[in-house]
Amino acid sequence: MTALTQEEVASHTRTVVQGLEALRNEHNSILSGINSTLAAAAHHPPDSNVISEKAGILQKSLDQIELGLSEAQIMLALASHLQTVEAEKQKLRAQVRRLCQENAWLRDELASTQQKLQASEQHVAQLEEDKKHLEFMSTIKKYDADVQDTESSMEEKKDKSDDPVVDLFPDDDADDRAAMSPTPPSQFAQQVNAGYEIPARLRTLHNLVIQYASQGRYEVAVPLCKQALEDLEKTSGHDHPDVATMLNILALVYRDQNKYKEAANLLNDALAIREKTLGENHPAVAATLNNLAVLYGKRGKYKEAEPLCKRALEIREKVLGRDHPDVAKQLNNLALLCQNQGKYEEVERYYQRALEIYETKLGPDDPNVAKTKNNLASAYLKQGKYKEAEILYKQVLTRAHEREFGAIDGDNKPIWQVAEEREENKNKVKDSAPYGEYGGWHKVAKVDSPTVTTTLKNLGVLYRRQGKYEAAETLEDCAIRSRKEAINLVKDGMTVDGGRRLSASRDRLRRGSRESLNSAEFDAADDPPNFPSPMGSTTSQRSQDDARHTGIKKIFHAFGFQS
Repeated sequence: MTALTQEEVASHTRTVVQGLEALRNEHNSILSGINSTLAAAAHHPPDSNVISEKAGILQKSLDQIELGLSEAQIMLALASHLQTVEAEKQKLRAQVRRLCQENAWLRDELASTQQKLQASEQHVAQLEEDKKHLEFMSTIKKYDADVQDTESSMEEKKDKSDDPVVDLFPDDDADDRAAMSPTPPSQFAQQVNAGYEIPARLRTLHNLVIQYASQGRYEVAVPLCKQALEDLEKTSGHDHPDVATMLNILALVYRDQNKYKEAANLLNDALAIREKTLGENHPAVAATLNNLAVLYGKRGKYKEAEPLCKRALEIREKVLGRDHPDVAKQLNNLALLCQNQGKYEEVERYYQRALEIYETKLGPDDPNVAKTKNNLASAYLKQGKYKEAEILYKQVLTRAHEREFGAIDGDNKPIWQVAEEREENKNKVKDSAPYGEYGGWHKVAKVDSPTVTTTLKNLGVLYRRQGKYEAAETLEDCAIRSRKEAINLVKDGMTVDGGRRLSASRDRLRRGSRESLNSAEFDAADDPPNFPSPMGSTTSQRSQDDARHTGIKKIFHAFGFQS
């Protein structure tokens, strides 16, 4: 006898059920006739006993038929359940196959990224050697230059460095570009999610854009964003929060390429969508307004940026409360815009309120407290209020000293006090030796404390304006030591623990070198600092782009997008 399939068993069972039902009906008919005969033969006892026995046999047979029908129904229900289980099993197998394909692609992408990392590390090492050579050549040229020209150029540099108040959005000079690299992916990831959570279908695509943009691979990031935008507009329509999110990401990529006009158009479009879909008082709207104000500030359009910044402040005060740290951040940006327009009364009011919020909500040791004091002191210095500025600078340095070395006493003095003592004693002891390591201050003010380093420079500028040149040189020398400490950390990272030490040191150096005493507070969730333009791609990097574009198409198909 051959084995039957599940469908054949179910079909035969249905046939048996039909036969049993017919047999049950026949038995019921016979039993009904016997019962009628038994009622008529009640006066003939011998015949009555025989008929009763027949009726009992029929009833017993009928009970067995009912049992058979019940078992057949159970078998049919079990067959239906098995079919459902088999369908679910096939569905799970399809999902497993898709996950295996995605895993294989991700492994290929990881291998490609590792190769790129090795090539980048070799390129960085070569750049370091080239930099050393250029510095050496520059040193030689100094001896060939005319003395008059050298003195005049140094005087111009001094005049420029004496003013610690820089523009709201400073340009990336050569020194900054040499020490900078694109924003780390973790930071970029936080910066594009303000007020609206990235949906599941965009998350993988969003992470890919972040990865490419953080590496300066804009030639891949831009087409990827545009392709995602096109698909989202087809499936969800233009006026959808997901479209606004992708517009914001693409705007950030454009801004990192200094394409401010294109970035402004995208941010305005994203702002209109978010106002329409999320409401005019949503935190995401405030973040977009802030980013647009920052963009206008970078282009020198301070008057156009100010009302945008004020509206973002009003939204955050309404939604988050007047004492929220994000409100203080917005106050800092507004103060910087006003400072570039010479509105110093408003500048001081905004900074003082921001400082009060930071000290109350985050504590006196929060980095934002020192940064805001630096900004306020710079505003004082711009107005010639040297005494007020000096008090704030000393507060920052004193607090940093107490955190690192403990309470201040006669043997444990902050760096500014040491500098003033050297100024007082400069005529008493001639040719005095340098003050060692200034109590370890060159270590305290390393790249992990960029605000402290900036304060050292700014207070040195203030001392020079007051004619305290010895004190100024003490603080400036300490700041230079901090810079050398940062460079040494980078060099150590190239030889110890490979790329991870190098990457961590470069990130810390990046934060220190980009720390401006009144740099704009970008929205921590929607807007990163400037990316420099990417270096020229190597041949091997270009050859890897084809594989990446193929991977992009795969990820689009995997998450339901049309390529």
